[in-house]
Amino acid sequence: MKIFVKAKPNAKKTKVEKIDDSHFAVSVKEPPIQGMANLAIIKVFAEYFGVAPSSVKIVSGFTSRQKIIEIV
Repeated sequence: MKIFVKAKPNAKKTKVEKIDDSHFAVSVKEPPIQGMANLAIIKVFAEYFGVAPSSVKIVSGFTSRQKIIEIV
């Protein structure tokens, strides 16, 4: 399953907001430095969907706030 994500790094608290079936907004506390925010986003979605973090991959948007994430 592929989902479209708008990322918000440096947030006060971590949360996931579902916009519709394939669009989400995620806020993480980590800064967008050296991929720390991307790793946090992967962990948050793994917990949200109840899968292992290895099953969540960022397909597109490594350096962008707009990301495409694939969950296997």
